[in-house]
Amino acid sequence: MKILYNKKDNALIQFADASQAQTAMTHLDKVKAWGKQLKVVPSKNVIVQMPKEGQPDNGLTKDFSNSPLHRFKTPNSKNHHNIFPPSATLHLSNIPECVLDDDLKELFKSYGSVLAFKFFQKDRKMALVQLGSVDEAIDALVNLHNYDLGEKHHLRVSFTKSVI
Repeated sequence: MKILYNKKDNALIQFADASQAQTAMTHLDKVKAWGKQLKVVPSKNVIVQMPKEGQPDNGLTKDFSNSPLHRFKTPNSKNHHNIFPPSATLHLSNIPECVLDDDLKELFKSYGSVLAFKFFQKDRKMALVQLGSVDEAIDALVNLHNYDLGEKHHLRVSFTKSVI
Protein backbone atom coordinates (compact mmCIF):
# COMPACT_ATOMS: atom_id res chain seq x y z
CA MET A 1 0.00 0.00 0.00
CA LYS A 2 1.29 3.45 -0.87
CA ILE A 3 -0.22 6.77 0.20
CA LEU A 4 0.53 9.29 -2.52
CA TYR A 5 3.01 11.94 -1.37
CA ASN A 6 1.36 14.91 -3.12
CA LYS A 7 -2.24 13.65 -2.63
CA LYS A 8 -2.37 12.18 0.87
CA ASP A 9 -6.08 11.44 0.53
CA ASN A 10 -5.23 8.95 -2.27
CA ALA A 11 -3.54 5.56 -2.04
CA LEU A 12 -2.51 2.67 -4.25
CA ILE A 13 -3.25 -0.82 -2.94
CA GLN A 14 -1.83 -3.88 -4.65
CA PHE A 15 -3.82 -7.09 -4.18
CA ALA A 16 -2.62 -10.66 -4.60
CA ASP A 17 -4.84 -11.13 -7.65
CA ALA A 18 -7.46 -9.41 -9.78
CA SER A 19 -10.40 -11.11 -8.06
CA GLN A 20 -9.37 -9.68 -4.68
CA ALA A 21 -9.09 -6.22 -6.22
CA GLN A 22 -12.53 -6.63 -7.80
CA THR A 23 -14.03 -7.71 -4.45
CA ALA A 24 -12.56 -4.64 -2.76
CA MET A 25 -13.98 -2.38 -5.46
CA THR A 26 -17.40 -4.04 -5.29
CA HIS A 27 -17.65 -3.85 -1.48
CA LEU A 28 -15.92 -0.55 -0.78
CA ASP A 29 -16.60 1.85 -3.65
CA LYS A 30 -18.92 4.66 -2.47
CA VAL A 31 -18.82 3.46 1.16
CA LYS A 32 -18.81 6.34 3.62
CA ALA A 33 -15.99 6.24 6.18
CA TRP A 34 -14.95 9.01 8.58
CA GLY A 35 -17.46 11.37 7.00
CA LYS A 36 -16.13 10.94 3.45
CA GLN A 37 -17.18 8.71 0.59
CA LEU A 38 -14.51 6.28 -0.61
CA LYS A 39 -13.82 6.09 -4.32
CA VAL A 40 -12.27 2.74 -5.25
CA VAL A 41 -11.20 2.40 -8.88
CA PRO A 42 -8.60 0.44 -10.84
CA SER A 43 -5.22 2.11 -11.23
CA LYS A 44 -3.11 2.39 -14.35
CA ASN A 45 -0.19 1.27 -12.14
CA VAL A 46 0.19 -2.52 -12.11
CA ILE A 47 2.41 -2.69 -9.02
CA VAL A 48 3.06 -0.63 -5.91
CA GLN A 49 6.72 0.31 -6.07
CA MET A 50 8.42 -0.06 -2.68
CA PRO A 51 11.01 2.63 -1.86
CA LYS A 52 14.60 1.74 -2.62
CA GLU A 53 16.89 0.87 0.31
CA GLY A 54 17.74 4.06 2.21
CA GLN A 55 15.25 6.15 0.24
CA PRO A 56 12.99 8.16 2.60
CA ASP A 57 9.23 7.76 2.10
CA ASN A 58 7.90 9.30 5.35
CA GLY A 59 6.16 6.03 6.23
CA LEU A 60 3.79 6.33 3.28
CA THR A 61 4.54 2.87 1.83
CA LYS A 62 3.94 -0.41 3.65
CA ASP A 63 4.23 -4.04 2.57
CA PHE A 64 1.53 -6.16 4.24
CA SER A 65 2.25 -9.37 2.32
CA ASN A 66 3.83 -11.10 5.35
CA SER A 67 1.75 -9.41 8.05
CA PRO A 68 -0.01 -11.63 10.62
CA LEU A 69 -3.05 -9.40 10.00
CA HIS A 70 -3.24 -10.57 6.38
CA ARG A 71 -6.09 -13.12 6.43
CA PHE A 72 -6.39 -13.55 2.68
CA LYS A 73 -2.90 -14.53 1.51
CA THR A 74 -3.69 -18.24 1.11
CA PRO A 75 -5.55 -18.69 -2.19
CA ASN A 76 -8.96 -20.38 -1.91
CA SER A 77 -8.82 -20.50 1.89
CA LYS A 78 -12.08 -20.48 3.84
CA ASN A 79 -11.40 -16.82 4.64
CA HIS A 80 -12.07 -15.93 0.99
CA HIS A 81 -15.62 -17.24 1.36
CA ASN A 82 -16.21 -14.93 4.34
CA ILE A 83 -15.61 -11.57 2.69
CA PHE A 84 -18.72 -9.41 2.96
CA PRO A 85 -19.55 -5.76 2.34
CA PRO A 86 -19.55 -3.36 5.28
CA SER A 87 -22.49 -3.85 7.62
CA ALA A 88 -23.45 -2.69 11.10
CA THR A 89 -22.91 -6.24 12.44
CA LEU A 90 -19.36 -7.49 12.98
CA HIS A 91 -18.01 -11.00 13.44
CA LEU A 92 -15.48 -11.33 16.28
CA SER A 93 -13.12 -14.26 16.73
CA ASN A 94 -10.07 -15.37 18.71
CA ILE A 95 -11.72 -14.39 22.00
CA PRO A 96 -10.13 -15.97 25.10
CA GLU A 97 -12.37 -17.67 27.69
CA CYS A 98 -11.64 -15.00 30.33
CA VAL A 99 -13.19 -12.17 28.28
CA LEU A 100 -16.82 -11.45 29.19
CA ASP A 101 -19.56 -10.03 26.98
CA ASP A 102 -19.57 -6.84 29.09
CA ASP A 103 -15.83 -6.42 28.41
CA LEU A 104 -16.40 -6.58 24.66
CA LYS A 105 -19.49 -4.37 24.75
CA GLU A 106 -17.52 -1.73 26.65
CA LEU A 107 -14.66 -1.96 24.13
CA PHE A 108 -17.02 -1.45 21.18
CA LYS A 109 -18.91 1.40 22.89
CA SER A 110 -15.81 3.52 22.26
CA TYR A 111 -16.78 3.48 18.56
CA GLY A 112 -20.56 3.81 18.72
CA SER A 113 -23.72 2.43 20.23
CA VAL A 114 -23.83 -1.33 20.81
CA LEU A 115 -27.34 -2.45 19.87
CA ALA A 116 -26.81 -6.19 20.33
CA PHE A 117 -24.13 -8.70 21.30
CA LYS A 118 -24.12 -12.49 21.19
CA PHE A 119 -21.48 -15.18 21.73
CA PHE A 120 -21.75 -18.16 19.39
CA GLN A 121 -23.62 -20.95 21.16
CA LYS A 122 -21.17 -23.73 20.24
CA ASP A 123 -17.95 -21.71 20.22
CA ARG A 124 -17.43 -18.97 22.80
CA LYS A 125 -14.28 -17.90 20.97
CA MET A 126 -16.54 -16.13 18.46
CA ALA A 127 -19.28 -13.52 18.76
CA LEU A 128 -21.41 -11.04 16.85
CA VAL A 129 -21.77 -7.38 17.78
CA GLN A 130 -24.24 -5.00 16.17
CA LEU A 131 -23.38 -1.31 16.21
CA GLY A 132 -25.68 1.63 15.55
CA SER A 133 -24.55 2.19 11.95
CA VAL A 134 -22.27 0.95 9.20
CA ASP A 135 -20.03 4.01 9.81
CA GLU A 136 -19.59 3.02 13.48
CA ALA A 137 -18.84 -0.59 12.47
CA ILE A 138 -16.19 0.52 9.97
CA ASP A 139 -14.54 2.67 12.64
CA ALA A 140 -14.63 -0.20 15.16
CA LEU A 141 -13.20 -2.71 12.66
CA VAL A 142 -10.34 -0.40 11.67
CA ASN A 143 -9.44 0.33 15.30
CA LEU A 144 -10.12 -3.03 16.98
CA HIS A 145 -8.92 -5.65 14.49
CA ASN A 146 -5.86 -7.22 16.14
CA TYR A 147 -6.70 -5.60 19.51
CA ASP A 148 -4.71 -7.33 22.28
CA LEU A 149 -7.16 -9.19 24.53
CA GLY A 150 -4.39 -10.76 26.63
CA GLU A 151 -3.31 -14.39 26.91
CA LYS A 152 -1.67 -14.03 23.47
CA HIS A 153 -5.07 -13.47 21.86
CA HIS A 154 -5.58 -10.69 19.35
CA LEU A 155 -9.17 -9.93 18.39
CA ARG A 156 -10.13 -10.66 14.79
CA VAL A 157 -12.89 -8.40 13.46
CA SER A 158 -14.65 -8.70 10.11
CA PHE A 159 -17.93 -7.77 8.46
CA THR A 160 -20.59 -10.46 8.35
CA LYS A 161 -23.85 -11.23 6.62
CA SER A 162 -25.16 -12.71 9.88
CA VAL A 163 -27.71 -10.86 11.98
CA ILE A 164 -28.35 -10.97 15.71
